[in-house]
Amino acid sequence: MRGFTKIISLVAASTLVFCSCGSMKATADKPSVKDNEGIEIGLCFDSFVIERWEKDRDVFVDTASGLGATVNVQNANGDVDKQIEQIEYLVDKGVDCLVIIPVDGNVLGDAVALAKENNIPVVSYDRLIPNANTDLYISFDNNMVGQMLGEALVENGATKVVKICGPHTDNNVSLVSDGFDSVVGENGVEIIDTYYCDGWKAELGGAYVYDNMDTIRQADAIMCGNDDVATSVIRALAVSQLAGAIPVVGQDADLPACQHIVEGTQLMTVYKPVGELAKQAAELSYKLATGDSLSVDTTISDGSFDVPYVTIDPVAVNKENIDDVIIAGGFHSHEDVYMNVE
Repeated sequence: MRGFTKIISLVAASTLVFCSCGSMKATADKPSVKDNEGIEIGLCFDSFVIERWEKDRDVFVDTASGLGATVNVQNANGDVDKQIEQIEYLVDKGVDCLVIIPVDGNVLGDAVALAKENNIPVVSYDRLIPNANTDLYISFDNNMVGQMLGEALVENGATKVVKICGPHTDNNVSLVSDGFDSVVGENGVEIIDTYYCDGWKAELGGAYVYDNMDTIRQADAIMCGNDDVATSVIRALAVSQLAGAIPVVGQDADLPACQHIVEGTQLMTVYKPVGELAKQAAELSYKLATGDSLSVDTTISDGSFDVPYVTIDPVAVNKENIDDVIIAGGFHSHEDVYMNVE
């Protein structure tokens, strides 16, 4: 996957643009696309706090560039007001498609409506934007992610777990929790506490462990919302010599998580093939940008509308299959994963 970073040097500033822009009002409808020349896609990220987002960005830009489109990348740094300003800027600029990884989808309704009023198709990427009637939602099966996390802990003999989740503003958090709760509930596992890390700030997970050690000592497993949080939690557990004694699970297959798995301090992670997600998202966004129809048979309710839905299955990764899935698949190298144990 590291090869994807070469895209930074391959695309010109007109292809990959990082900036923060002020609010601008769109004043005219965007004409329908007549040909495929000069296609521009706006790609709005929540932030790059989570390691995987850089990989999503690089593959998306690489794929779109190969199709002949330029990509204007915006980074809101976790600020929803800034993301709204950036969306308004891209609408005013007249991009041909808008792809959004929302900071808080619940407050983006007006911004999405502005885009659609200007005939700009909108894609919800990874996180669903509720009640917005976007033209496409593409993500992983987040309920399945939660089920995999729960199954790993059940199979490991967990009876009491603590959940350290992402923020309420991320729609995927509730989907993962639902899947997790269904599995542990069916198997008689007690959830003794649940904590939410605002803004996906991993350090909050570690702080929770430090501040709630009595609760942590009652648990025999910890479910973390992602691997970044899991890494912070494991560091906090290590201070009390509990790293490895209390199984921890997460998602994203970040390099530190994979290292922790082979070291024995993290039980498993859920690998989400972000390269495939970003590639498909770029291809489908390009189709929308050029006025082509999508052949998507599945829909999902965003609360008010049935939205075309493309989903990609995740893969549970543990010590037994990490070589086959992560290393043989090229996501991380053998040298990097095993650097602390060989």
